[in-house]
Amino acid sequence: MSRDMKRVLTAVIVLAFLLAAGVLMKEAAQRLEDARYPREYSELIEKKAKENGLPLSLVYAVVRTESGFEPNAESNIGARGLMQLTHETFDWIDYKRGSTGAAWDDMYDPETNLDYGTFLLSTLLREFGTVENALAAYHAGWNAVKSWLADPQYSSDGVTLDRIPYSDTEYYVKKVTDAMKGYQDTYGME
Repeated sequence: MSRDMKRVLTAVIVLAFLLAAGVLMKEAAQRLEDARYPREYSELIEKKAKENGLPLSLVYAVVRTESGFEPNAESNIGARGLMQLTHETFDWIDYKRGSTGAAWDDMYDPETNLDYGTFLLSTLLREFGTVENALAAYHAGWNAVKSWLADPQYSSDGVTLDRIPYSDTEYYVKKVTDAMKGYQDTYGME
């Protein structure tokens, strides 16, 4: 084999190796993003987000932040399931919707929990107008956000929170909105 032929063959082999490595790296990067922004329960999440007029990225981000997609998760204050609903919140939603026949223990069931959690998120979004306000209310409570919006120290216009006085709620809102952006960027979600 001539020297020129060896160079061409070497170049072809190196090029093939680089292309294969590029494909493998792209697949590895996608797997890493899928691990960072999981989409477990996608069929249920997509159905409940659509039923409640919610951005898909918002529901995924709340579930990721609240429970890490663990349906049996329970917080130190007794919030349960994928969307971490408290007993008091469960009772309020059941009252607002008219009893659905669900029981408190059903909050460990992904479909029931997502049904109740997306109803709550949708209600908060309609009431408070922005994702950030709705998330603050999801975390700190309806009345807390109402009082913050009425206080010029926290809201200059009575509509948007300029500042969240609870550091854990402020952190929560940032964490969920960052996750929303991650889902939007990774999967092209709304």
